[in-house]
Amino acid sequence: MIKLNTSELKEKARTLRAGDKVLLSGTVYTSRDAAHKRIKALLDCGGELPYEPDGAAVYYAGPTAAKDGMVIGSCGPTTSGRMDVYSPEFLDKGLSAMIGKGERSEAVCEAIKRNGAVYFCAIGGAGALACKCITECEVIAFEDLGCESVKRLTFEEFPLIVAIDCIGGNVFKSGREKFSR
Repeated sequence: MIKLNTSELKEKARTLRAGDKVLLSGTVYTSRDAAHKRIKALLDCGGELPYEPDGAAVYYAGPTAAKDGMVIGSCGPTTSGRMDVYSPEFLDKGLSAMIGKGERSEAVCEAIKRNGAVYFCAIGGAGALACKCITECEVIAFEDLGCESVKRLTFEEFPLIVAIDCIGGNVFKSGREKFSR
């Protein structure tokens, strides 16, 4: 198990390999379909982004409201492929890591390689457990989007698997190949 802080991602993403298990701590931003669309519009018009993409980690999640005594509600990953239209450009702007579930397009895989980034998978269907690894949550942009607003989260040893690495490792491809033998 690799313990990693998001402040190290820009440097360490290049060393991670598909299949590695990681406990990620530090600052992570949530962003889903609607927020990605707005961020893309800001990029296109030279607007100010809700967070600095260089070295950042984005979690494709739309957390539910926190119950009494909790920092955040259920916070499981959403299907990452819906963000594929935006991801290559965001990676080219310096994004170091994406967190979600499911496969990514070839264009995203190429952008991961080109930029020395990484794609992590979180456990789908376990959002109620995942929230226990989140110690802070603050809406920082697009509050009108509700659960899809951009939030700044603080992770504390959030469990992830490296699904796609920057040298072409891809658990979705290697897993299928291994199983078909």
